[in-house]
Amino acid sequence: MYLPEHFAERREEELRRIVHDFPLGTLVTQAGGALDANHIPFELDAERGACGTLQGHIARANPLWTEVANDSQVLVIFRGPHGYISPSWYPSKHETHRHVPTWNYEVVHAHGKLRIIDEPKFVRGVVARLTRTHEAGEPRPWKMGDAPADYLEDMLKLIVGIEVEVSRLEGKRKLGQNRAARDLEGAVHALRDRGQPELAAAMAGASVRR
Repeated sequence: MYLPEHFAERREEELRRIVHDFPLGTLVTQAGGALDANHIPFELDAERGACGTLQGHIARANPLWTEVANDSQVLVIFRGPHGYISPSWYPSKHETHRHVPTWNYEVVHAHGKLRIIDEPKFVRGVVARLTRTHEAGEPRPWKMGDAPADYLEDMLKLIVGIEVEVSRLEGKRKLGQNRAARDLEGAVHALRDRGQPELAAAMAGASVRR
């Protein structure tokens, strides 16, 4: 990933926050000389391994689990808020006209080794943890015990567990840190007005750390 120093994010807690807040990862693998990408919700176990371990599951019908060898090097991409930035939002544009459009975003690349884990206990545990995490905000959180036992067993047989032992986390937060404070503030206000509060908040936070 192209990573200018002023956009590099190296704080471990920030990298983990992005993974936690935007858990749908793009798992990039290679088999037979061809690249493939699958979109998978992951749970990060920060206590396992030097940089944590990502756990998830895929459909048994997905050929990934038979075509990609255990311990293969893979990349998982997590993308946070992102959006188009118009030069018209910068006050200085109207004085000099020396600005062009851009796209701002947050992204984390997790590099590591893939493991296929076709074990019922592991799969059940992954599903239980993902469910607890994403049902936590519901008035009446769904739990695995709500489903008939035989139905649940049939559903679990249709998926295969995977995990990625992360060896390196690489983060980029391109949020206008290279802009003058008033131009960054102008873009933040424009994003809020256009219904993009997540990107606006990320950019406002970046301006504080200039």
